[in-house]
Amino acid sequence: MPSYILPIAIILPVIGGALVPLLPFKKNRFMHIYVEAVVILTSILVFCILWNPPTETMNLIHFFGDLSISFKLDGLGSVFTAMVAFLWPLATLYSFEYMKHEGKEKSFFMFYTMTYGVTLGISMAANVLTMYGFYEMLTLVTFPLVMHNGSREAILASRKYLYYSIGGAAFAFIGMIFVITYGITPDFAYGGVLDLVAIGNRENILLLVYVLAFMGFGVKAAIFPLSSWLPQAGVAPTPVTALLHAVAVVKAGAFATMRLTYYMFGPDFLKGSWAQYVIMGFVVFTIVYGCSMAVKETHLKRRLAYSTVSNLSYILFGVVLMSPLGLVGALSHMVFHAFMKILSFLCAGAVIVQSGKTFVHQLNGLGKKMPQIFTLFTLSALALMGVPGLCGFVSKWNLTKAAVDSGNSLAYIGIAALLISALLTGIYMMTIVIRAFIHEPEENDKEYEKAKDPGWKMMIPLYIFAVACVLFGLYSGPVVEYFAKIAGGLI
Repeated sequence: MPSYILPIAIILPVIGGALVPLLPFKKNRFMHIYVEAVVILTSILVFCILWNPPTETMNLIHFFGDLSISFKLDGLGSVFTAMVAFLWPLATLYSFEYMKHEGKEKSFFMFYTMTYGVTLGISMAANVLTMYGFYEMLTLVTFPLVMHNGSREAILASRKYLYYSIGGAAFAFIGMIFVITYGITPDFAYGGVLDLVAIGNRENILLLVYVLAFMGFGVKAAIFPLSSWLPQAGVAPTPVTALLHAVAVVKAGAFATMRLTYYMFGPDFLKGSWAQYVIMGFVVFTIVYGCSMAVKETHLKRRLAYSTVSNLSYILFGVVLMSPLGLVGALSHMVFHAFMKILSFLCAGAVIVQSGKTFVHQLNGLGKKMPQIFTLFTLSALALMGVPGLCGFVSKWNLTKAAVDSGNSLAYIGIAALLISALLTGIYMMTIVIRAFIHEPEENDKEYEKAKDPGWKMMIPLYIFAVACVLFGLYSGPVVEYFAKIAGGLI
């Protein structure tokens, strides 16, 4: 397949989304058909690219020297690209029914669709400059989505998200400059691109830059102490929070740390250094911190947001092990967590829309009124806990195996953090399930009486995500083998 197809797949949803407020749709139904058609067409194009990826790099804009806006789909990029292309059409379908209750649909679907293209720009970037440019654009197109309902809480949350993201990007920019200066090429290459001769005795400076850049990209991956924007962003409509917490924004941060570690600085340069231990310390702490905060949080979506904070650092833990097995574990959890978390978040959104309940203590008895939603939520809870037979177990097993193999003393503490997190996940997720199915509702609760499972536009995506959680849990071999080839530098 010719390489010029890559930017077409990126530009299509960006232009298609930008046209949403300009086209004279007589009914919202026509707008929904148009948006879904743009998203599905993009995903079809992406899967055609994945089936027969171009072997050459597409240089779209050349600046000077080696600096250019270029696109290429390698093994690591193909994983993120495939995940996004599969999830986006389903999340969009869900959002049609949800957004009827939110209003301002044109502006919502404009930015929601454009975000798809920008995320693909990150996944298909051939070099650090291209990835950084789209990484910044991702902040700009998702910022209005966080602020969508225009409330004071939404405005404050969107400001915090913007400030944190721009600040993080500034540190990531430092990393980009040093990689371009001390790298053989700005293009991504497995094993890193640093020129050790050019570095000379500046090794500690480069390690400091790595720490700064990792924390900068780690803002979107919600690493402590830069994670507080994520729970606050839960004020956005649920399709947005699912997008932020499961697919685009947070996974873009995790994906960028993989590029930074394995394709820019290189694990051979970083492994065993003080920088590895510093970053691993932040990551291990975040795993426990996130799930501890989730246990005490009573707001349903914020509880799931703190769960995301913890689970994102599972991915980062695999990254900072700086080994092929570590990258396999990181890729496993990046993909499998996307299905688990988008399922739980969209179930929560259905509860909020259908019952008006937003706090955990208000969910008593709702499992009887919304049996499908809470059954699917229970499945997502069990998967997040790491119950065997579901995808969460596979990724946690891969991460633990990589930590044991590393021989790193701090990695053993990380294993303990994973076990503590599994216990606390059981507490904060199953509390919701028990309230929904076992506790009795309050008397004279009119909202409870009106509650029911949502329509097919919401339910179809949820069932597909649930099936994926089971299939990946029972038959993950081919996927994990593909990850192993990527981690071995073979793809």
